[in-house]
Amino acid sequence: MGKKVTIAACTLNQWALDFDGNLKRILKSIEIAKEHGATFRSGPELEICGYSCEDHFLEGDTLFHSWEVLLELLINPLCQDIIIDVGMPVMHKNLIYNCRVIFLNKKILLIRPKLLMCNEGNYRETRWFCSWRRIAEIENYYLPRMIHEYTNQSVVPFGDGVLATMDTCIGFEICEELWNSQSTHISLGLDGVEIIANSSGSYTELRKAYVTVDLIKSATMKSGGCYIFSNLRGGDGGRVYFNGNSCIALNGNILNRGCQFSLKDVEVVCAVVDLEDIRSYRNHMRSRTEVIHVSPKYPRINVSDFFLSSSITDILPETNPQIWNYYTPEEEIALGPACWLWDYLRRSGQGGFFLPLSGGIDSSSVACIVFSMCHLIVQACSDGDQEVLATIKRIVCDADYFPKDPKDVCNRLFVTCYMGTENSSKETRKRAERLAAQIGSYHIGITIDTAITAMMAIFTTITKKVPKFSVHGGSDVRESIALQNIQARIRMVLSYLFAQLMLWVRGRPGGLLVLGSGNVDEALRGYMTKYDCSSADINPIGSISKNDLKKFLNYVKDHFELNILEEILNAVPTAELVPLQEGKLVQTDEEDMGMTYDELSTFGQLRKQKCCGPYSMFSKLRTEWRHAYSQEEIAEKVKHFFRCYAINRHKMTVLTPSYHAEYYSPDDNRFDHRPFLYNATWKWQFHAIDESLQNYSTFSSIESKNCETGLSENLKSTRTKSSTKRRFISFDSHFKNDKESGIVVSNAVDFNNFKFKNNYHHSNTSMLYV
Repeated sequence: MGKKVTIAACTLNQWALDFDGNLKRILKSIEIAKEHGATFRSGPELEICGYSCEDHFLEGDTLFHSWEVLLELLINPLCQDIIIDVGMPVMHKNLIYNCRVIFLNKKILLIRPKLLMCNEGNYRETRWFCSWRRIAEIENYYLPRMIHEYTNQSVVPFGDGVLATMDTCIGFEICEELWNSQSTHISLGLDGVEIIANSSGSYTELRKAYVTVDLIKSATMKSGGCYIFSNLRGGDGGRVYFNGNSCIALNGNILNRGCQFSLKDVEVVCAVVDLEDIRSYRNHMRSRTEVIHVSPKYPRINVSDFFLSSSITDILPETNPQIWNYYTPEEEIALGPACWLWDYLRRSGQGGFFLPLSGGIDSSSVACIVFSMCHLIVQACSDGDQEVLATIKRIVCDADYFPKDPKDVCNRLFVTCYMGTENSSKETRKRAERLAAQIGSYHIGITIDTAITAMMAIFTTITKKVPKFSVHGGSDVRESIALQNIQARIRMVLSYLFAQLMLWVRGRPGGLLVLGSGNVDEALRGYMTKYDCSSADINPIGSISKNDLKKFLNYVKDHFELNILEEILNAVPTAELVPLQEGKLVQTDEEDMGMTYDELSTFGQLRKQKCCGPYSMFSKLRTEWRHAYSQEEIAEKVKHFFRCYAINRHKMTVLTPSYHAEYYSPDDNRFDHRPFLYNATWKWQFHAIDESLQNYSTFSSIESKNCETGLSENLKSTRTKSSTKRRFISFDSHFKNDKESGIVVSNAVDFNNFKFKNNYHHSNTSMLYV
């Protein structure tokens, strides 16, 4: 007869330092878990205080209030007859640890600290927490007086231990421990741990949802067992959106899963697991018996007189495996930033959003994301989500309101404004008006030339100088740039004016959040005016590339039936900051930038993801782009990018906080830590590129027939006698397949693949001295 257990993985949308709200959400998740018959409940990482407390973790108040919340959980009647696993910071021997606290019936069973900290991307855990490096060891932890008075416990186990109930064994991993190459789930499984709970604070990035799922499936397929993954979801006060996707896996299969994107604050997924399935699966893996005796032995904390399995085992239906269907990147953009905006709106206490809508791809994308949020609100309310309904009633100041139409919600929450000048075209104004009409936003159109003229009059009065565009006789490029920037900056000032007063105009209390609309590629290139209308309260697309935004608009065009987007997608991107000629645009973004958006995305990926400086970026692109551009053109494109990046990096220090979605984001706040004052000549680095080009040119001029006499002689002839420095030359693209010379070279930089007629074989290296 099988031994079936019901377990629960909880997804919570917590908020940093919102101890009251966090407690209520934890209690609600426990209530739902018990309603499903669960005897073990696991929640996400640091759920008591919120994950993104950052330097507040260094404050004694955060630790004290976390213990207060834990006490409320210990004494609450809901928290009886179920093993509960919650996350909070704990100080032990004057060091703060990121911990799981596991308790049952008013008794703390174990405090399990995190073994491995995460420090890449947006994570900075070692700034606040210490790693517990004593694997499979525990020691005594002396409880605070407030806990002792209620539990009558003085000390409890602290460390890397496991729980042994009357019928199974439970172990723990915390977030990064699943991703790390020294994950402990293998050794836990070898020591007989059958259920492993992982509490996580994993945030979303485009095209990355599969990573966690693959790791969990692989872990349980390799070692057998049940894995419970409980993750945070939502924006808890920062730039990231936690990924959700809590799930339960068994022996390589996903049994149940939660949503990745949702407006629900609390979601609980449960599964019924037969422990005998774990035991038979492992027993069939005979190779386990060869290593099981050399694996670490974990200290067991006995949970006497408690069974995780049910007494009604026979009638409990087991949870069957399911297929995980992932969102496309376009769907991720439609849902993730929309949920992030909802969290920011409802927690900021504001009454909606204000967006300068230009009719271009970027601002139109932001408008469509807000419209997607409105769809989610209507769907949640129709599904009976009372919390979302109460929140939207509060925001729109209408106690009788029930959202039925996304366009109506959009009209109440969203004000769009076309801010035109004499340099704006009729086409962009019409596109903005039509998009606003199709999504239902409260739209206004204004002309800001009067404000621009007034500002320039002040300058002219003081200096007696009249700056002009070049087409109007201006002789200095600085004149044109200043005239373009004043338009953009006045739009920012007017945006905040309208955002503060538009609800007053409409007879409602409160104000609006100003939305930015600069994409990640333009931020990386610095193609924006500092403190212009890209400066805002928050930016839902600040970490999304132009190419992904185009795909997103194609998706929502059909999904939301917004036919104006076809026209917007076909329009040439332009800032519209210089005078029109015969009523036509003469300024385009790609021409102004000196590079295409495709090239810019490539530069961004190489700079951040591949950690390339100018020379290594050129070395990679000279082969990748060899069919499209000459070596000299590639070199100049790389140099141009790094010059622009260097002189504009200072703009990243004031970049509007944006939804994190892309790994090559240049966000200076915490994701991309680099200087903001560079030597923009890159003299040494660019010299290395120039010398590589010169060596390539010299080497290419050597007749291929000389290769038959030996490669070393040819290389010797290319050495610069006056130089005492050794230089490197990459042979990625220096050779081509040449039947006459007998050289056959693959694209890989491996000289073992270089075969010559005289059987010459170079040593295994990817770079040669010349």
